[in-house]
Amino acid sequence: QVQLVESGGGLVQPGGSLRLSCAFSGNFFAVNYMAWYRQAPGKQRELVATITSGGSTNYAGVVKGRFTISRDFASKTVYLEMNNLKPDDTAVYYCNIDFRFFDGRTNTYWGQGTQVTVSS
Repeated sequence: QVQLVESGGGLVQPGGSLRLSCAFSGNFFAVNYMAWYRQAPGKQRELVATITSGGSTNYAGVVKGRFTISRDFASKTVYLEMNNLKPDDTAVYYCNIDFRFFDGRTNTYWGQGTQVTVSS
């Protein structure tokens, strides 16, 4: 059983910053990759950023240079640092982690989502 718990969302003014956290726990062998997605009202869920177990990162073009994904295996947490936020960044943000289990299976899990609202 694996659990993902997100925190850090909220209301921020344009140009402001937020840091999202996703704490994960459970009985797994390894993490294959971690990602953050977001879904704005009336829109499809979109990929924001990914980070591999080796630390390689990738970003959607609209957030590149403003958002930073990172992870801390010691605390079992993945982060999304968001700077220079814009109203278009308003969405529910979800963490997504792909785990490998001791029996060789892999499976992807989602956090519960955290609301980010950028507004003056």
